[in-house]
Amino acid sequence: MSATAPPEEPRLADPVPRRGTRLRRRLRPVAGLALLGAGYWFVLRPRLLDWGTTPDEAARTLPGDDLLADPDGESTMAISIEAPPEDVWPWLRQLGQEQGGFYSYEWAENLVGLDIHNADEIVPEYQDLAVGDTVRLARADRFPDTRLEVAAFTPARSLVLRTPDDPPWWVWAFVLDPVDETTTRLVVRSRIRLPQNPAVRLASGGVLDPVTFVMTRGMLRGIRSRVEATGSTAEEVDVDVAERGGVGSRTESGVPGG
Repeated sequence: MSATAPPEEPRLADPVPRRGTRLRRRLRPVAGLALLGAGYWFVLRPRLLDWGTTPDEAARTLPGDDLLADPDGESTMAISIEAPPEDVWPWLRQLGQEQGGFYSYEWAENLVGLDIHNADEIVPEYQDLAVGDTVRLARADRFPDTRLEVAAFTPARSLVLRTPDDPPWWVWAFVLDPVDETTTRLVVRSRIRLPQNPAVRLASGGVLDPVTFVMTRGMLRGIRSRVEATGSTAEEVDVDVAERGGVGSRTESGVPGG
C-alpha cells in the first residue's frame, strides 16, 4: 500500500490593498516634498537671507531703505573685516562690471555672459564716484538694461545703488560699521519689488533667494580677502589718484551737485 500525500490546502489570494492604503502610499512622496518645502521656506530660507548678521543688524534701518519702503523681498548679510572702514571703502567705490567687478564667483557670472572681471587691487581710475553714475551689472551690448545708479553715498560709511525706475524695483545698500580701530562690519542689504504674480513671487523665493545668498556671500568673502591681503589705506589711494591728474575729485560728497 503506497503512501499518499495529504491534499494541498487551497491557496488564498493575496489580499487586495484597501483604497485608503493605496491613497496613503501615493501621498507619501507628496507629503515628503511638502515637508522639504516647508523646511526650506520657514527654516533654511530665513537663515540664508540674514547670513552673518546679528539680530540688530538685520532689523535696523539702513541707508536706502526709504527708497523702497515696502519691499516684497529683502536680504541683509554681513561680515567682519580686519581693517578700518577707510580701507574697505575704495573696494566699494570701484564696484561694477566695467570697473572692479563684484568680487564674487567670476566663473559663475561669466557662465551666463556677464563679462565680469574682479580686480585684486584698488584701481585709481575706478575711484571716481558721483550720485547718478551708472554701475553696470553686465556688458552693455548683451544686457543693456542690467544697470544701477548711484543713489547716495557717504565716504567710508555707505553706498546706495538703485535701479533707474521711479520708484526703483531694486535697492542695494552697502554699509560700513566700525567695531573698533581695526575691525569693520560690512553690511549689505538688498530690497526688491516683485510683480503681482504668485508664480513669479514663488519662483523668486525658491530660485532667486538661494542665488542671492551664494553670490552675496561670495562677494562679502571676496571683499574681505582682498582688503585683508592688500592692506591699502584710503590715504595711499588718494595720493595715487592725485598724482594721476585728479581723478576721483567728485568723491567728497554723496549729494547731487555736492
